[in-house]
Amino acid sequence: MKFVYTGIRVRDLKRSVEFYTKTMGMKEIRRGKMREGGIFVQFKSKNSEQELELNYYPPGKKYCEDYVEGSELDHLAFWCKNVRASYKKVLAGGATSAIEPWDEDRTTLAFVRDPDGVWIELIGRKVKQDQKKSKPAKQKG
Repeated sequence: MKFVYTGIRVRDLKRSVEFYTKTMGMKEIRRGKMREGGIFVQFKSKNSEQELELNYYPPGKKYCEDYVEGSELDHLAFWCKNVRASYKKVLAGGATSAIEPWDEDRTTLAFVRDPDGVWIELIGRKVKQDQKKSKPAKQKG
């Protein structure tokens, strides 16, 4: 697994985007909508591999919750070659399941909680399910 970014919850997406671009000098590199209705925006600083992801969950959507001091850290994200295999590995290593693996477009995602409850996202390209290779039938003669 490879650590790729930190996700934080924000209350006002426009205000936060402005802060991280204008004040902190970061560049927006990606933006999208989550299947459950949230919005994410990812940033990078010049000469840094680390990314920051802002997560906004509108009121009434599945992952929206009252914003409480200390809940700003949304999750840490790790890129995996095989999310389902990594999910099993981290559960065996002491993590607990938050959201079981699922496929979204060409990506597989899952969330676990570390032993202290910090959410960790496992993300990677969707891996084709192992397909049994059919053997050609033996021909007589």
